[in-house]
Amino acid sequence: MKIAVIGAGSTYTPELVSGLSRLDVSEVALHDIDPERLDVVGGLAARMLARQGFDGTLVQTGDLDRALDGADFVLIQIRVGGQAARLRDETVPLACGCIGQETTGAGGFAKALRTVPVVLEIAARARERAAAGAWIVDFTNPVGIVTRALLDAGHRAVGLCNVAIGFQRSFAGLLGVEPERIVVDQVGLNHLTWVRAVHLDGQDVLPMLLSAHGDALAAQVELPQRLLEELGAVPSYYLRYFYAHDQVLGEQLEGVPRATIVAEIERELLEMYRDPALTEKPALLERRGGAFYSEAAIGLVSSLRSGRGEVHVVDVRNERTLEGLAPDDVVEVPAAVDPNGPVPLPQAPLAPELLGLVQHVAAYERLAVEAALTRDLVVARKALLTHPLIAQYELADELLERLLAAGAARS
Repeated sequence: MKIAVIGAGSTYTPELVSGLSRLDVSEVALHDIDPERLDVVGGLAARMLARQGFDGTLVQTGDLDRALDGADFVLIQIRVGGQAARLRDETVPLACGCIGQETTGAGGFAKALRTVPVVLEIAARARERAAAGAWIVDFTNPVGIVTRALLDAGHRAVGLCNVAIGFQRSFAGLLGVEPERIVVDQVGLNHLTWVRAVHLDGQDVLPMLLSAHGDALAAQVELPQRLLEELGAVPSYYLRYFYAHDQVLGEQLEGVPRATIVAEIERELLEMYRDPALTEKPALLERRGGAFYSEAAIGLVSSLRSGRGEVHVVDVRNERTLEGLAPDDVVEVPAAVDPNGPVPLPQAPLAPELLGLVQHVAAYERLAVEAALTRDLVVARKALLTHPLIAQYELADELLERLLAAGAARS
């Protein structure tokens, strides 16, 4: 089995590659357009693999075709424009009184405009060069929008986020059990999900968790415990941008952008990675975000390769999974995964207070993909007008003008 990692200059890559080596992998190809980052990150990845006794081939290349040739899995984890673009995504909306975030709202829209065309170019090359039946696994944000674009273009693709596995590990810790015994019923859209059930050995223990550990869960998502109790669900952290909009906006206007913090962490990490004596991921990587990223990736790839219906929370076509959404919408739900792909598990209808928001954002995501592909300014304004964090025509006009002036549509 050959795995190609596109965007391998990411500081996450050593952990990812280390985990993938536990699978039956004959070749791992690391690709990045930044040769210096690839050399540094790939060097640590090579040392980690050597320490583990990996007997396959590790290739580092700036040649996309070389990386894709014969790949059974293409893992895409790119950041178009780097941390500088992320900083713009997080700060430009603030001038309009809007939350700046790299995947949600106006910042996420800017990122989609840059990212969707690039990912589709990579996927088109993979269609020509990768193995027959190869899977594209997308980690690139905004995952829901990017996955929708891939599926609309007819690619064999699935999206993956680390929020669900993070909840799984958190719930397991609160319950004092092994994570493998926990199945998280997380539903909605990427970065717009709620945990409606937590199955421990097949039994839903969410009511008990809310009763016994509601304070800890509320602190984890930075929302009031009463809200979780009234919803009867645990929202993902990203719901805070909707449920506590004014508070978050105030924090962003006064605080240091997350992009600035991450850029400094990455600088420190890359300096550590240069140390030839380093053969394991440094603890600092945990501050970068993306907890349990490699575990989620390993589990999904393993199931797509030779699984027997293991459950993973992934981004897939809705089909008939969630009532009230179109069949071609991309939802984030638990799915049974085997080499034929993910099959979403049946879901009860979303409660009205959840469904309304999901429908709103799903409509925005549909328009965001169209805007990214057509570069039509009218469609772009409609997308911003449709997003519930914007939803005013003058604001949509100003935001689009500012985002385009800042280079939102340039890769």
